[in-house]
Amino acid sequence: MSSTTGTTVSETREHQDLRKAVAALGRRYGREYLARLAREGGHPDELWADAAELGYLGVNLPEEYGGGGGGITELSIVLEELGAAGCPLLMMVVSPAICGTVIARFGTDAQKRAWLPGLADGTRTMAFGITEPDAGSNSHRITTTARRDGDAWVLTGRKVFISGVDIADATLIVGRTEDARSGRLKPCLFIVPRDTPGFSRTLIEMELQAAEKQWELVLDDVRLPADALVGDEDAGLLQLFAGLNPERIMTAAFAIGMGRYAVAKAVDYARTRQVWKEPIGAHQAVAHPLAAAHIELELARLMMQKAARLYDEGDDMGAGEAANMAKYAAAEACVRAVDQSVHTLGGNGLTREYGLASLITASRVARIAPVSREMILNFVSHQTLGLPKSY
Repeated sequence: MSSTTGTTVSETREHQDLRKAVAALGRRYGREYLARLAREGGHPDELWADAAELGYLGVNLPEEYGGGGGGITELSIVLEELGAAGCPLLMMVVSPAICGTVIARFGTDAQKRAWLPGLADGTRTMAFGITEPDAGSNSHRITTTARRDGDAWVLTGRKVFISGVDIADATLIVGRTEDARSGRLKPCLFIVPRDTPGFSRTLIEMELQAAEKQWELVLDDVRLPADALVGDEDAGLLQLFAGLNPERIMTAAFAIGMGRYAVAKAVDYARTRQVWKEPIGAHQAVAHPLAAAHIELELARLMMQKAARLYDEGDDMGAGEAANMAKYAAAEACVRAVDQSVHTLGGNGLTREYGLASLITASRVARIAPVSREMILNFVSHQTLGLPKSY
């Protein structure tokens, strides 16, 4: 099928080549690599370094700062293919996709020079801190505040479920400053280096097995220089959503990759497992649910590609709607794909040997984070369908 202007049905040759190359890298590591690191408390440093050396981590960042000059379209391909190989890198969602995008679009020249080359070549990483204990999915209830003190900023507040803070060089913190004209609080983004005085972290124990840990952060009168503020203080909301749309697209890529991995494992098992005359995959009760799971993942990928293209073309409003839909569709498809894959293997699906059982917990992350499916349904019902709000 030839490519048609305005559609994302067919990928370019370059994108197809990128998929193949990343898939080859993923096969060198695989699911057991990440599972072992999660058990041992390690980090995927080798895979991260190899992906960086091949130019995959910074594929979306500007060429003038060492990136690939592509967009979220290319970065989502990288994450999806690593996920399909069983070894997705969660910090790709945070460091190059959210933080790299925000700094590339809105950062000062000094901030771009300081951060983008390292984010592109993998030598520096940045976490992203938005979620708070009492705010949940309501970003308007964020209570982390930033006040001016001479030429400095002073931040106070708490964040929870922040990924990778222990390995990140800094965290892009979403705080709120007071508008001098209206007195209302408005969102702003600040770069907080890891060892800044007053910036502490506590590990959150999770049932989820992952190399990237979750943290609670406390900002206790954290003093930052004036240049810690990213972009324009009056454009904080625009800058925030410029990071959240790529986050949703990359979460969709994460989920689609995981779902593809699970289905591939189940298909391989169903093709060879024989307890009656024919392999179990010959029976429609086994084959049809796997076929349906594959279809749902493919449909979710189409919406993800649409969202990525809209974002890369600068249509932030269109991308916001499509990114939410893509994240919703991918999460639902992933959960169903994993569930059906585990069920296909029967008792073997719950063993460590086959490596699917842990995905039951992992697959639900995309339904919950970075925004719940219910909040996405709220967004679509209000913004797309024009229905009234209940809150």
